[in-house]
Amino acid sequence: MASIPTPAGLPPGLQKTDYRNAMARLGAAVNIITTDGPAGRAGFTASAVCSVTDEPPTLLVCLNRSASVYPAFKANGVLCVNVLAAGHQSLSALFGGRTPMDERFAAGRWRRDATGSPMLEDAAVSFDCRVMHATSAGTHDVLFCEAVAIAIGGAAQGLIYFDRRYHEIAAPPH
Repeated sequence: MASIPTPAGLPPGLQKTDYRNAMARLGAAVNIITTDGPAGRAGFTASAVCSVTDEPPTLLVCLNRSASVYPAFKANGVLCVNVLAAGHQSLSALFGGRTPMDERFAAGRWRRDATGSPMLEDAAVSFDCRVMHATSAGTHDVLFCEAVAIAIGGAAQGLIYFDRRYHEIAAPPH
């Protein structure tokens, strides 16, 4: 496969604020991404998470290289994608801000599974992963992560971010 050329910058007329305003209309699940290992425990809030394939079970996570948590994630090579449930807005805000790491983790109930990354006990679902590959795109690294363990929460409910606000969603009763 031929490589795709990378443009030198934004096309004329397309402004960063226009792009950000447009992306606010792309609803996404809210996740807390966690890691623990030799480089320490860290976590951040992310909506840039996506399924890649089910064989092997792989997701991608986008992480800004200038984020304070970046060195821990890069060095540890493992992470857990904790998909937030309804009612987790304050936890999302805590992990999305500049709150010290110990305070972030004190706000939730956590356990460990295969990789040792913190897994949120009341998440809608958690994917415990090994980072298999990373590639750079602009200001971020795209981490390709193979799920080695999954924990599915009790209720089918979630938290999405759309139009710069949180929205709770729930599956209708069967």
